[in-house]
Amino acid sequence: QVRLVQSGGGLVQPGGSLRLSCAASGFTFSTFAMSWYRQTPGKERELVAAISSGDGRTNYADSVKGRFTISRDNAKGTLSLQMTNLKPEDTAVYVCKAAYGNYYIWGRGTQVTVSS
Repeated sequence: QVRLVQSGGGLVQPGGSLRLSCAASGFTFSTFAMSWYRQTPGKERELVAAISSGDGRTNYADSVKGRFTISRDNAKGTLSLQMTNLKPEDTAVYVCKAAYGNYYIWGRGTQVTVSS
C-alpha cells in the first residue's frame, strides 16, 4: 500500500523545538522528491521545505530559513523536519508530500501549535 505516515507535532511554547517525521511505504522512496507543506484556515497551502531525490538539495520558505531543517533517510524511507525557535505564526497543519513527475502522494497531516 502506497502511503506516508506522519508522526510528531503537538503543542510547544514559542522558542521551542519539534521534530516531524514522515515514513514512506509501498513505493521507492529514494526516487521521489519530498517536501513539507503547511496549511492554516483561510490561507493557501504553503511550501515550507523541500529536498530533492538525487543530490538531496534543499530549499526553504523565507519564513523558516535558519530555523527549520529538512532531511531524508533513503535507507529507512523516512523524511524529517526539525523545527527550532518556533513562533506562533508557525502554527498550522503540516503535511508531507512525495512527488515523482506528476504523481503525488500526500500524508494525512499533523497539527503543530505554538502557544504560551
